[in-house]
Amino acid sequence: MSTLVFLEHHGDAIQKGSLGLLSKAASLDPDTSAVVIGSGVSGLASQAAAYGAAKVFIADDASLEAPLPQPRVDVIAALVQANGFDNVLFGASVLASDVAGGLSARLDAGLNWDLSDLAVEGGALVGKRSALGDTIVADVGWTSTPRLALVRSGSFEPAERSGAGAVESAAVSLQEFSGKATMLDQAHETASGPSIEEADILVTGGRGLGSPEAFAKLEELAAALGGAVASTRAVVDSGWYPYPTQIGQTGKTVAPKLYIGAGVSGAIQHKVGMQSSQTIVAVNKDANAPIFDFSDFGVVGDLHEVIPALTALVKERKG
Repeated sequence: MSTLVFLEHHGDAIQKGSLGLLSKAASLDPDTSAVVIGSGVSGLASQAAAYGAAKVFIADDASLEAPLPQPRVDVIAALVQANGFDNVLFGASVLASDVAGGLSARLDAGLNWDLSDLAVEGGALVGKRSALGDTIVADVGWTSTPRLALVRSGSFEPAERSGAGAVESAAVSLQEFSGKATMLDQAHETASGPSIEEADILVTGGRGLGSPEAFAKLEELAAALGGAVASTRAVVDSGWYPYPTQIGQTGKTVAPKLYIGAGVSGAIQHKVGMQSSQTIVAVNKDANAPIFDFSDFGVVGDLHEVIPALTALVKERKG
């Protein structure tokens, strides 16, 4: 079994989700390869090697500077055809989803998406996908190779592995139609802290906050802890907080070291997006809230009293 992982990068850093997926793939297959595609990206090879890539393919060309999908499909398709990879893995994102879909069409290969885990059974890759409203996890497979997999962002935590991966240049030969699209502008959301996918600490607010103004309390606690603020779908649907902060089945999957849920009931759709958190702390006045069933620590009380008190304690301890 041979595996190739697409590593998405922003600036001079490979995305945490991609490194987590690479770490997982390397734990299943020590000979896992990775590919980095862009312009001026040769320096990223060491990052890929540090997280388990036995070989790092670098496609570095000015024609690849814009984060457009079709040129990346060209590069990966050529690598698969030249090296006979059995599996090609992608961490879910807007760009990666476009590339995975295009590669599936190009190679006439099967694509399984929204996977939460990967395993090897009988020498073949098996995907794990939530079903029936995330109440069960189903095994999914492929009928042919290469097997393409799109894995939920945040499903795996990056883990450094010893050893240096070999670096090889990947040929860049683009199809004529791949150059038809041009990126006119690229905008980035302005944020004062880390994204919820990158943050080690998340303070999450649910409908139990009572009002959008109450998020100010969570923002103060997150700032004191050096973390980020997240939200539930009910909060986003009510217009209380922006969609990029939503955790859950229709939001993002996160795996912080510390998750604090304030007024979060813990519905299964939310649980599936944060259940990989290392430590879960819940604050809710409803002692029967489902979140207490899977929390490491629980506080039954008024979050409007508990959260400010916790913030004051953190600030006191930090001096």
